[in-house]
Amino acid sequence: MKTLYLDCGMGAAGDMLTAALLELLPDPAGFVDELNHLGIPGVEYIPEKSEKCGIVGTHVTVRVNGEVEGELMHEADHVHAHEHHHIHEYEHKHGHEHDHNHEHSRNHDHEAPHDHMHAESCEGHAHHHHSGMHEIEHIVSHLSVSDSVKSDILAVYQLIAEAESHAHGVPVTEIHFHEVGTMDAVADVAAVCLLMERLGPDLVIVSPVHVGSGQVHCVHGILPVPAPATAYILRDVPIYGGKIRSELCTPTGAALLKHFASEFGSMPPLKVSAIGYGMGRKDFAQANCVRAMIGETGDAGQYGDTIAELRCNIDDMTAESISFAEEQLLSAGARDVYAVPIQMKKGRIGTLLSVMCAEAVRERMVELIFRYTTTIGVRETLCRRYILSRKEETVETGFGEIRRKTSSGYGVTRRKYEYDDIAQIAREQNLSPEEVKAQIGNKE
Repeated sequence: MKTLYLDCGMGAAGDMLTAALLELLPDPAGFVDELNHLGIPGVEYIPEKSEKCGIVGTHVTVRVNGEVEGELMHEADHVHAHEHHHIHEYEHKHGHEHDHNHEHSRNHDHEAPHDHMHAESCEGHAHHHHSGMHEIEHIVSHLSVSDSVKSDILAVYQLIAEAESHAHGVPVTEIHFHEVGTMDAVADVAAVCLLMERLGPDLVIVSPVHVGSGQVHCVHGILPVPAPATAYILRDVPIYGGKIRSELCTPTGAALLKHFASEFGSMPPLKVSAIGYGMGRKDFAQANCVRAMIGETGDAGQYGDTIAELRCNIDDMTAESISFAEEQLLSAGARDVYAVPIQMKKGRIGTLLSVMCAEAVRERMVELIFRYTTTIGVRETLCRRYILSRKEETVETGFGEIRRKTSSGYGVTRRKYEYDDIAQIAREQNLSPEEVKAQIGNKE
């Protein structure tokens, strides 16, 4: 089974995860060129080699209209620090070191402003634009990525917005992201989501996350590490502090880990095929990096994994409403969602809704079940599952290139063409999907 292991012994941030995953690709330069044509306004990705404690890795800088995010944020802070009431989590761009004596007495003791998730209340900001979730959705909708990647990006943003909402006691609809950080925030999240799609791991295992210790200085005061939004996102995740007095895990890094992790724990027996090091900028006694390792763990039956099954009975929702709830759950990261007709008390016809998800996101799934269905109770079962290893490849056919999924293990191999590709050809050629598959044949 193709397995990705992320070593977060020095925390995680969006840029570090981008760089670590980038090093796993056979053609990093080509992928960076692809990133630079995603359609994020004014954004340019710049990878550069970086060395920490004798280890060489990659650091990825994002420029917005020719400026680096940290420079933009500091300029904006000078102008607006006394004009706005910030309710931001103020996520630190992991590992940027500054020693500024600002006139408005902001003491940055270790790093540059947060991973650009500069969230603010919308009160009193009529003269200055800020991006809320609606604007983020608009930006994401125009990116040159698949619908799956778009869903991943929005799910990660939703985790961050909900964490900010909880930390500051403000509705999600009032959480806004500062305009100078919006584009490179989207850049980091989009890059990681696209890399995860490109790498296509069957299983993602993340180590316990080192969050750092001490305090972080923000415009409105001093917060403990991990910052409130980070701590909220990392509920049910094994985390630890230590002697390093710095914020090591940012909310963006936490949300990306929470969204993509199949489970958190130690590295399994892994036949490693590639290793990547994503570097932060600040220097510590330990190498300041995220290490990504990808390889094979053998048949799923030899290792397997654990998945949560959440179930509830519903007898007062229409089929359309249940379908809408299923779409929201799948978009938020559920592995599978399905409904089964059942007979309830007094002969009533009802629906059994089942949601399969990774343990790390089950609390999020429970929240969504209560939000989008009328149920008053959810049952949970933790299941050990055995699955075939899966990979996706592109094959050449008489209709051009088509994606094909291959599942194997336990002495069997199964191949299936990507339905969206088949359907697109069927529409273009005025054929049925069955006719398209028959003409393609069973290419090996």
